[in-house]
Amino acid sequence: MQLNREVSAANVIRAWESGRIRVGETWVSGNLIVSAQTLVDDWSAADPGKLGIDDLAAAIELDPEIILVGTGEAVVLPDVDLIAALADREIGLEIMTTPAACRTYNVLVHEQRRVVAALFNTPPSSG
Repeated sequence: MQLNREVSAANVIRAWESGRIRVGETWVSGNLIVSAQTLVDDWSAADPGKLGIDDLAAAIELDPEIILVGTGEAVVLPDVDLIAALADREIGLEIMTTPAACRTYNVLVHEQRRVVAALFNTPPSSG
């Protein structure tokens, strides 16, 4: 899936494939966190169903107004405590598939919103 939206000097997601995402001209394998200015290409969170506030620390440090969590190819809802913990910090949380999060992220970056995407994109298991 090719994604095209131009924003000067901002990290935009140009393509998504199962197992890797292209941010600008860089392909990143696995899970990542991205904002308009920052790319964390070694996000170690392993399970979207067990996502906790500590897993999103790198995203929270980027001072977003909203965090988009892409949970892979299917939507996996987090514990309601996570939603409450982020609301206490005045940060919105949206949960969607990773491809949808990539598209939504680009739109919000284009609107110059303070958005961070935390994207689960583990390669499919072979076998």
